[in-house]
Amino acid sequence: MQIILLEKVVNVGNLGDVVNVKQGYARNYLIPHGKAKRATPENIKLMEGRRAELETAAGAKLAAAQAQAEKLEGLIVQITQKSGMDGRLFGSVTNVDIVVALKAQGFTVEKAAIRMPEGPLKQVGDHPLVIALHTDVTSNITVSVLGDTATGN
Repeated sequence: MQIILLEKVVNVGNLGDVVNVKQGYARNYLIPHGKAKRATPENIKLMEGRRAELETAAGAKLAAAQAQAEKLEGLIVQITQKSGMDGRLFGSVTNVDIVVALKAQGFTVEKAAIRMPEGPLKQVGDHPLVIALHTDVTSNITVSVLGDTATGN
């Protein structure tokens, strides 16, 4: 399916590009999230007229993401979870837990932006993670998982 990209999409193309993608990807993700439109002759003409406006909006998003990345860079987030004596957690620390901890420190981050290549954290200790705030902007944080081995006796 041919579409026109309304913003930069990783591994697909840049703003204003007319690209071919699979129908399901376009219908279920790109078009509903406002990242693309169908490549009809009317939409192509409309896109050429709105190109400067969209580029300005994309530049503003990029600048906001870069500003937030500077604030987040090197941040240490502490999360306490119940753990056993060997340092293994009862349960795990997921991206949702990290979003809640960041919100408590005054940062708003989407859970999809947190990159956890090895999956949820299941061990006590410091874990370096990457937050992708924009397609071109990432920030490195450290999640420090503290074990709570207190027993209820």
